[in-house]
Amino acid sequence: MTELKSLQNHLLIAMPSLDDPYFERSLTYICEHNDEGAMGIVINQPSTMTLKQLLEQTDKEIEVTEDKREQIILAGGPVSQERGFVLHSDQGQWGSSLTLADNIVVTTSKDILTAIGTNAGPDKSVIALGYAGWSAGQLEKELQENAWLTIEADTDILFNLPIHEKWQAAVNKLGIDVWQLTPGVGHA
Repeated sequence: MTELKSLQNHLLIAMPSLDDPYFERSLTYICEHNDEGAMGIVINQPSTMTLKQLLEQTDKEIEVTEDKREQIILAGGPVSQERGFVLHSDQGQWGSSLTLADNIVVTTSKDILTAIGTNAGPDKSVIALGYAGWSAGQLEKELQENAWLTIEADTDILFNLPIHEKWQAAVNKLGIDVWQLTPGVGHA
């Protein structure tokens, strides 16, 4: 049996043939991947909520700065959609944070939301509700079935690009025409 190659700090690129309504043309940042399964946050699917609306639900006293009010909250995945996750650059001390890679941290505590809403948070961040999860061996099986392609995480794609450009930018990093790939697994 081969040893599992962890995809932590990688991006999962949905193949064009993936027609799952939630993951179609999705780009997912993998936060954790081990022999027990995987956990990731979809970084290019907008929810219907803005940061102002989210903070109104969690802290009615907060006055969100003008430039942060309309920040889009992402639909991070179909699991635990009531839970918030913030992927951000490595600045500040927040409760419930875990460093995932150089300059990529995930935080699940409310204090960072308030800080972001008042421009006291990290320079770069994406906020998501929910996450994507895979049980042991499930992600590996989906990779073998050509549902996903992978690349190492890219902070420019993660933090700087508009949501609607992220999937194509990740595909472009592969250096291939993804539309020419077939959905089936081939045998020579």
